[in-house]
Amino acid sequence: MKIAVLTKAIPSYESSIRVDSSGKWIDESVVNYVVNESDSYALEEALQIKENIGDGSEVVVVTLGSESNTSKVIKDGLAKGADRGILIKNESATTDPLSIAKLFSEHLRAENFDLVFSGLQSDDVGSGQTGVLVGEMLDMSTATLAIETQVEGDKIKVKRELESGWFQWVTLDAPASVSIQSGINQPRYPSLKAVSYTHLTLPTILLV
Repeated sequence: MKIAVLTKAIPSYESSIRVDSSGKWIDESVVNYVVNESDSYALEEALQIKENIGDGSEVVVVTLGSESNTSKVIKDGLAKGADRGILIKNESATTDPLSIAKLFSEHLRAENFDLVFSGLQSDDVGSGQTGVLVGEMLDMSTATLAIETQVEGDKIKVKRELESGWFQWVTLDAPASVSIQSGINQPRYPSLKAVSYTHLTLPTILLV
């Protein structure tokens, strides 16, 4: 099974925020970027599925942005056990989820992923739409608010968190796009050996 995990680099809460000379945008030279929290849960879920299935399964971390801001996201994913990283190079400052979903979809289509996982929403913008939009553009079945997943052959069962303490189980045919809720699992720490390796080399596919 081939699984893509959409990840985003966001400013850390400890970063100093300063407006640039244009007065319209953040001076990114003083910002420390980290992996969006809910995307860490999406990656962990993908890694657990790979470990349970085996049989040549692959987990690919996919992120979008400038290389300087997003390289840490790729390195973190590889150090945790992802097989590959795809960096979609994009210098635009747009936060529109439709535009972002189009960029992801254009570059993911040829990869023919069985599953596309994304965090439920980003901590900086919080639109919570990218995973659903990507699924629609790639003609995938979709589910959101996933708090448990079970892969069975070419299908994935997803437990969704609803309102007022209610839950819903849905079964999706692959390919499928699933937005993962924070708290679904316990994200692993990168191994020291893997961290050392990814500081020396960045085995990613760079897409312009």
